Amino acid sequence: MSVFASHRLEERASRFRWVLTVMFLVLLGAFINTQIVQHERFRLRSESNRLRAIPLAAPRGPVLDRNGLVIADNIPGYSVKLLGSGTDSLRAVLERMAGYVPIDSADIDQVVRRYRAAPYQPALVFNSMAFETIAQLEEHRVEFPGLVIQTEPRRFYPAGSAVGHVIGYVGEVSEDDLGQARFPGARLGTIVGREGLEKQYDDVLRGREGMRYIEVNARGAMVREAATAPSVSPVEGRPLQTTLDLPLQLYIDSLFTDSLPGVRGAMVAMRPSGEILALYSAPSFDPNDFIGGISREKYRALTAPSAGLPLFNRAIKGAYPPASPFKLATAAMALRRGLVTFSSRMEQPCRGGFRFGNRVFKCWKSEGHGSLDLIGAIASSCDVYFYQLGLRLGLDAFLEDGEKFGLRQPSGIDLGSETASFFPPSRAYYDRAYGPRGWTNAVTLNLAIGQGENNQTLMNVMKFYQALAGDGHAVTPYLVAPDSSAAGFDLGLTARQLEGLREAMIAVVNWGTAAASRGSDLNVAGKTGTAQNPHGPDHGWFIAFAPADRPEIIVGSIMEAALHGSTVAPWVIRVIRRYMAARGLDPGAVIEVLVPVDSAPRVELLITDTTTARR
Repeated sequence: MSVFASHRLEERASRFRWVLTVMFLVLLGAFINTQIVQHERFRLRSESNRLRAIPLAAPRGPVLDRNGLVIADNIPGYSVKLLGSGTDSLRAVLERMAGYVPIDSADIDQVVRRYRAAPYQPALVFNSMAFETIAQLEEHRVEFPGLVIQTEPRRFYPAGSAVGHVIGYVGEVSEDDLGQARFPGARLGTIVGREGLEKQYDDVLRGREGMRYIEVNARGAMVREAATAPSVSPVEGRPLQTTLDLPLQLYIDSLFTDSLPGVRGAMVAMRPSGEILALYSAPSFDPNDFIGGISREKYRALTAPSAGLPLFNRAIKGAYPPASPFKLATAAMALRRGLVTFSSRMEQPCRGGFRFGNRVFKCWKSEGHGSLDLIGAIASSCDVYFYQLGLRLGLDAFLEDGEKFGLRQPSGIDLGSETASFFPPSRAYYDRAYGPRGWTNAVTLNLAIGQGENNQTLMNVMKFYQALAGDGHAVTPYLVAPDSSAAGFDLGLTARQLEGLREAMIAVVNWGTAAASRGSDLNVAGKTGTAQNPHGPDHGWFIAFAPADRPEIIVGSIMEAALHGSTVAPWVIRVIRRYMAARGLDPGAVIEVLVPVDSAPRVELLITDTTTARR
């Protein structure tokens, strides 16, 4: 070998040693960085790859009636979740699972989205699953790597559809919900209140989730419980006691389901203090159907107009012309302004109609009522009397007192999603609606009898009658606790004026449009009403309280297409008697209900005149 060749070999060996040295130093540096400098960081990353946190659902707090009877509680249930090692493997497992559980492509896409949003948490597949299905999955567990089955509390409503609209229902937190402030600490799949009391008091009922830690292998399958991270037990939500009287709620449900099948409407019972004893809307729905997620088919059935919109709470969301029950508001406005006394008679006696301009506004009684004082006009529900009283008041007085009586606001009941009632805010409203020359003071005639530009919820009308049954002051109705921020109002009436209005309502029941207390010692005060319905038969109203001299309960109902308030009266009085009998305050005599027709009057045109007021 030449000297030159030997030199070249030595040079190559030197370079090789230098490269090895550099590589050793790089590896040594990486080792030091990994094991010493960033030891804690990589340890945690390794732990996160090895450990999985499994949330433990907290039992929601029970919901109780005023006497401790259970309205909402929890029963054992089973949830199905998957630990994923990638979207493709997760989707493959879900597709195999479809052979054993009811899951379609849309459901699979939803689970994959949940996994992408939180890849280190188990993706929720089912919140609630029958034991038989769970047993099948367990039997074929080897086909489903990452399968996690847990026993979890499942919401249960013993009274079912009887409490649907008042209790509401629960549902899972979705991706869209995560950014909302009303779900603090919630994760995907957390059960929260969606409607009714479940929603309104979710922060009380939800509780605090626990956590369980497990070790997983590279495929995401569970290996063992983690020894280094102890489980944290969930904390149950707090109990919620309501003002509801569950037996009374069940009784109202039985009236609508057994005696009034197919009737659409609502009924509310409350104490003069504002405590809600019962709140029912027909048709109702079973909140148990929403446990674990409602099927698309069932949800479509519940939202179909042909089904009567069972999810629509007519007690707080349905706005109707208040009809003749509003005549008590008209009377209160006139009394507080000193425009009438209880002995006042109008200039024109009732002969079946009242001429104003080019129109005749009819009374429900075609032959007329003759000359009446205020008490007689309320008892007989004479429209002609109230047409004239409305003209005495004038539009400005209606608008001012409409604000004072809360006719433009929701009642404030602690259910949420309540519809605000409507009452014209100003003369400008009519100018915008009909043009400055397109209306006249004839609008006051319609307002005076609870028709025209006036739509109230049953709950808001109940709030007004609560003031009549008490000391003239209306408080916010409530199911759990009164809202001190919600506005009440005062009728501005003297004790004698309140007493006189109650006497008129007693006359309604004893000999007027709702003659209903024959054979009974129970003194009931009430008011019928019939509201015009442009889409079909008229709606029926009846609001009443008892005992009339010292009210214990107020019950009101609106029934759609019931034709007359007289149709509604017997059912309201049955509820009153049921409640009073349970408290030992009703002698229990059989009640006979004999009621004449109290129809909404129709406008009859004498000549065509487009400049007069419209209905």
